[in-house]
Amino acid sequence: MSKAHAPSGSKSGLRIGLAVGALGVVFGDIGTSPLYALRESIKHLPVADRAAGVFGVLSLIFWSLALVVSVKYATVVMRADNRGEGGIFALLALGRLDRSPAAKRRITPGVLIVLIGAAMICGEGVITPAISVLSATEGLQGIIPAAHDYVIPICIVILCGLFWMQQRGTHSIGAMFGPVMLVWFSTLGVLGLIHIFDTPQVLGALNPIHAYHLLHDHPESVTKILGSVVLAITGVEALYADMGHFGRVAILRAWYGLVLPGLTLNYFGQGAYVIAHPADTHNPFLSLVPEGVLRGGLLLLSLVVAVIASQALISGIFSLIRQAMQLGYFPRLKVLHTNAEQRGQIYVPLVNFALAAGSITTVLLFKSSSALAAAYGIAVTGTMAVTTFALFFVATRNWKWSSLPAALMCLAFWTVDIGFFLANLPKFFDGGWLPIAIGLTLLAVMVTWKSGRLEIQEKVYGDAVKDLELGDIAKSSHIVRVPGSAVFMVGTAHGTPLALLHHLKANKCLQETVVLLTILTEEVPTVEEEERMTLEFKGEGVWRAVGRYGYMESPNVANLCDRIRAQGIAVSTQSATFYFNREMIIGGGNARMFEWQKALYSFLSRNARPVKDYYQILPTQVIEIGLPIQL
Repeated sequence: MSKAHAPSGSKSGLRIGLAVGALGVVFGDIGTSPLYALRESIKHLPVADRAAGVFGVLSLIFWSLALVVSVKYATVVMRADNRGEGGIFALLALGRLDRSPAAKRRITPGVLIVLIGAAMICGEGVITPAISVLSATEGLQGIIPAAHDYVIPICIVILCGLFWMQQRGTHSIGAMFGPVMLVWFSTLGVLGLIHIFDTPQVLGALNPIHAYHLLHDHPESVTKILGSVVLAITGVEALYADMGHFGRVAILRAWYGLVLPGLTLNYFGQGAYVIAHPADTHNPFLSLVPEGVLRGGLLLLSLVVAVIASQALISGIFSLIRQAMQLGYFPRLKVLHTNAEQRGQIYVPLVNFALAAGSITTVLLFKSSSALAAAYGIAVTGTMAVTTFALFFVATRNWKWSSLPAALMCLAFWTVDIGFFLANLPKFFDGGWLPIAIGLTLLAVMVTWKSGRLEIQEKVYGDAVKDLELGDIAKSSHIVRVPGSAVFMVGTAHGTPLALLHHLKANKCLQETVVLLTILTEEVPTVEEEERMTLEFKGEGVWRAVGRYGYMESPNVANLCDRIRAQGIAVSTQSATFYFNREMIIGGGNARMFEWQKALYSFLSRNARPVKDYYQILPTQVIEIGLPIQL
C-alpha cells in the first residue's frame, strides 16, 4: 500500500515545492507593495476624510488585484505560453508580429509597440530595487528616530551588496527565497486579520460602490489616488514572465492559496487601523505591530523581502536582455551561466552594472520612497497596455478566436490599463520622466541594432553567390587543398560566404574539410535536441551546417562541432580554424536609417562583444576578415 501512495506523495511534494519556489521568484515585487501602496494612496485624502475614504481606497486596491492580476493575467494572459515560456517576447512570437514580409525588411509598428513594452520593463527594473529597499530601510526611523540621517547610506550599502551578489548566481541564495516569502505572506495575512477582527466593518470595502464614491467625491484627487493604487499591482508582469520557471499551475496555486489572501488581509488590516486611528499619519504597515521587538522583527523581515523582490526583477532583466540579443534586437554582451544545472540562471555583467548605477542614482535623486513613488507607475501601466495589445494578435492568430470577441476582451482590459496609464501621466514632471528616459534609451538601442542588422543582411547576403557554385570553386585547379578543417561562420543558411571568397582570393588555398556554419535563433524558448542541427553535403569536402537555438538558449559552437564530427566529418574544435567577418561600418550610404542611427549602430558595432568571444572560441583558432559595409 505504501508503494501505491509513494508516487502520489512524490508528485504532491513536487507541486508544493514549485508553489513555494514561485513565492520567492514570481511574487517578490507585488509582495512588497503593502510597504507603501496604501500609505501613498490615503495621503492624498484630507485627514478628516481618511476614515471614510479608506473604504474607497481599499475597494480600488482589491478590485485591481482581482481584475488585473486574477482575471487578466492569471486567467487569460498566462494561457499564452510559448512551449511553457512566457514574457513579452513570447507574445511577439505567438502573435506572429514579426513574421510578415515587411518585418523581414524593417521594424513594423506592431513589433515596435512590443519593443516599447520590453524597454519599459527595463525602466521598471531600475526603479524597483530602489523603491523596495528604500521603503523598507525607512522603517528604521519608526524604531530609531536618529536613523533618519543614515537611511540613504544604509540603502546604498544594501543595493551595492545586492548587485555584487549577482555574480554568484541566484542558485546560491535561491533556496532561501521561497521559505522567506512563505513566512512573509503568512505574516501579512495574520497581522491584517488581527486588525480586521478589531474593526470588522472594514470588510464593507469589498463593495465596489465605495471605489466609485471615492473617485466621484474627490475629482481633484482622482489621478493621484489611481496613480498610487497602481503600486499595489506592480510586479504583475512577473506572473507571466517567470511562467517557464515554475509552470502556470504552480504560480496559480501560490497566488490563490497564499499571495492573494495574504495581500488582501493585510491591506484590509491596514485600512482597519486607519479607520481606528484616522489622525495617525505614520506608515500604517508598521503600525500593525506594537513598537519594540515585534516591530523591529517586522522591519528586518521587510528588508530581506525587499532584497528578494529586487533580486527577482534583476534576474528577469538579465533574461529579457539575453532574449533580445538572441532575437537580434540587442548588441552582443558577455553572458555568464551561473548554474550548470539551470541554463536559465545567467549573469550579464554590463547590465548588472547599469542597473546598479541606475538604482543607486535613483535613490540619491529622490531620497525617499514617497518621492520615488511619484516616478513609479508610468512604465508599469505602459507595459500592461502593450501586453493587452499583443494579446489581441495572440488570440486571433494563435488561439484562432474571431476578431470581435478578441477585440471586446482586449478592450475591457485596455480600459483598465489606459485608465491607470492616464492617471500616472501627471507623474511625468514629478519623476515619471526617469523610467520613460530609460525606456526610450533602450528602445533606441533595440530599434537601431535591429534596423542595422536588417540592412546588413540585405546588403551582404542579398546577392550572395549561389550554393551551386561551391563545388566548382572547391575543385578549381587554381585552388590548393591543404590538410585540416575550416569552419566559416556565416549569417545566412544559403549562398557562399564572403569570408570564404576573400580567403580564397588572398591565400589561393582551402582546407580539405570545410564547414559553413550558420546559427539561427528560432521564435521558441528552446529547441528540441533532435532539431538542433541539420547537415548537408555540398560536394568536394564542403558541408553546410545549420544550428538552431531558442531565444532563451545560448549557442554552443563546440557542441555543434562535436555533432558534426560524430557524423564522420573530420572537424575538431581543438584544431579547426574558424573564419569570421569583421564588420567595419561606413556612413554615407543609402540605408533606410537616420544619420544618428547609423552613427549609433557604428558605435554599438564597435563595442559589441566580438562574435568569436560570444561563441567562446579560442583566439588562436580565429581568423577575422575585414568586411567594409556602407550604411
